[in-house]
Amino acid sequence: MTRDEVIARYGSIRPVAWGLDVPGVTTMLPPTTGRTIALTFDACGGPLGSGYDQELIDFLRRQRVPATLFLNSRWIDANRPVFTELAADPLFEIANHGTQHRPLSVSGQSAYGIMGTHDAGEVFDEVAGNRDKLSALLGRPPRFFRAGTAHCDDIATRIVADLDEHIVNFDVNGDAGATYPPDQVEKAVLTARPGSIIIGHMNHPAGGTAKGMAAALPRLSGAGFRFVRLSDCLISKCSA
Repeated sequence: MTRDEVIARYGSIRPVAWGLDVPGVTTMLPPTTGRTIALTFDACGGPLGSGYDQELIDFLRRQRVPATLFLNSRWIDANRPVFTELAADPLFEIANHGTQHRPLSVSGQSAYGIMGTHDAGEVFDEVAGNRDKLSALLGRPPRFFRAGTAHCDDIATRIVADLDEHIVNFDVNGDAGATYPPDQVEKAVLTARPGSIIIGHMNHPAGGTAKGMAAALPRLSGAGFRFVRLSDCLISKCSA
C-alpha cells in the first residue's frame, strides 16, 4: 500500500488497544513439540543507542546460536560495515526496528518518554522508511517489525500487516533495554519456556547483556532447549 492509501483506509479510525501485546502482535512462537526459543536483539540507534555489542555477537557465533536482529535505520547508518557483516551471516536474520525508533501509534501515544507517531501517515513513514532501506541493502524486504519501545496500538498493527510485515514482540524481557546487570539478565532469560521469544539489546556494549546471555544460554541448551530465528517457526514449519 502507498502512504496515501494507508491514510485513506485508516486515517479516521481510532485505536482501542495500546501496549506491548495488542491484537496483531505475536509474543510467542506457535505451539511446537520441542523446547524451542527465539532470541531477538534490538539495535535502537540514535545519539545514545548506536553502539555495537561485539562481545554478544561473538558469543552467539562461537556457540552457533541463531538470532533475529531488529535494526533501526539510524543504527544501520552508524554501523554500515557491521551491518553488512551481520546481514551476510546465515546465523542471523535482519528485521525492521523502524526509521526513528518511535512507538507506533495513530494518536501520538508515548512510551518511556518517547513520543510515538501521531497519525496513520507517520506510522507508514516509521515502517516504510526503514523497510525501503533494508530492502535495498538486503535485496529483499524484511519480514518482521518491532516498534521503538515495542509499544503499538491496534490500528498500527493493521497498517504494518498491510505493508506485508508482522509485528513480533516478546514474552521474556531479557535485559530491560540493556539496563540489567549480568546476573539479572541471566535470571530473566532463565524464565524462558517452550515457545518463548526473548528480547535483548545489541547496541549497549557496556551493559550486562553479553555476560548474562553467556551465563544463561548454555544452561537453557543443557535443559534441552534449542534456539531458532523467527522465520524458522513463524514462516517455516517449526519441528523438534
